[in-house]
Amino acid sequence: MTSATPQPGPRGPGAGRTAGAAGPVPLPRELAAVMRPELPGLMHEIGTELRRAIPEYAPLLDGPYGPLIQGSVEQNLVTFVDKVASPAASTARRDRMCRKLGRYEAYRGRSMDNLQAAFRIGVRVALRYGKTLGRRYNLSPAVMLTFADALFGYVDELIELAREGYLAAQAELRGGQDEQRRLLLELILAGGSVPRSSLAGHAERADWPLPEQVTLVALRPEGRAAAREVFGDDALLGFGDPQPHLLVPGGLDEPRRAALARAPSGLRAAVGLTVPLGQAAESLRWARQALTLVDAQVIPAAPVVHCEEHLLTLWLCADSALIDQLARRQLAPLSQLTRNQRERLVETLQAWLDTRGNAVQMAELLHLHPQTVRYRLRNLDRAFGDRLGDLDDRFATEVVLRALRLRRQPGHPAA
Repeated sequence: MTSATPQPGPRGPGAGRTAGAAGPVPLPRELAAVMRPELPGLMHEIGTELRRAIPEYAPLLDGPYGPLIQGSVEQNLVTFVDKVASPAASTARRDRMCRKLGRYEAYRGRSMDNLQAAFRIGVRVALRYGKTLGRRYNLSPAVMLTFADALFGYVDELIELAREGYLAAQAELRGGQDEQRRLLLELILAGGSVPRSSLAGHAERADWPLPEQVTLVALRPEGRAAAREVFGDDALLGFGDPQPHLLVPGGLDEPRRAALARAPSGLRAAVGLTVPLGQAAESLRWARQALTLVDAQVIPAAPVVHCEEHLLTLWLCADSALIDQLARRQLAPLSQLTRNQRERLVETLQAWLDTRGNAVQMAELLHLHPQTVRYRLRNLDRAFGDRLGDLDDRFATEVVLRALRLRRQPGHPAA
């Protein structure tokens, strides 16, 4: 083949950028006939160079994925030659194979670095082959420059195609992992009905180390975005639930508490107790109860409420129906009194319990004259007799009175 003068033509993988001021030009089409017989040797040389320069690829080339890689190399070379012969030639098969290579790297958990390096190794080997052909066929420097420029443009296309596949696979993996983590959270919240071995299998598929202890967090719906920012990637998210929640492995360490302290203004959450993995549902129940009590103004409102700071309140408000039954039993001696009489004696009884029966302190607490307090105490004594001397009876009565006092908050459903 003799030297040829490049002519202006459409831009494409077979086009160069350096052949004069006229802009991109195609390679001489007859060059394809020279290049095609060289492809088997070029493929072999590229494989050898890949094994030497990127040792991680050696087992891949020799393993079950070898045909995919070798087939992709072959298709890339064939398509380049086809585009030289006919700039309008289809690249569909090459495009699919390049994207598949990118997807494979993502599925293997690797970066794009090695794949990009492999493409550039292929360019270097092809350039060496091109120089040999140039000398053999006496190709002009202009053609060789156009050839080199076309190769570099072509490899940029290959890298971009592989990157498309890589990013698509990463998105799929994230979506799949998100689904696995959502399922794992549901199974954890199912408690002891799911064997530990099953949880471990799901955790492995979700790429989430299974902890011994967990902390559940209940959220307001509008706080999802802020919670994602604060609690990080290691939390399991239950944001699809009408009552959004999340699970934090272990307890809240100092860095996470510091992040909570400077949480975005949109965060409204209740942090449950840190519990063994099998009790995760209990931690979530307490956290949700805390949010309810914030609404009822029983627990003071705050961006983040910690259940560990309100244990007694959570316990006293845990079962309203049972508290009603207990109140009927403990306060039965007052049932025949009028409402006003009953309220005065209940107030006096609470003060008696708070001050351990000290009449002077009770008078200060109730803003009453000590003589009035003593009069009320005689009424209590007539009503309850020796019941308040029994430790268990007195404890139950105090529980009832504390629970009823919490109910008197204006937002409490029973207020």
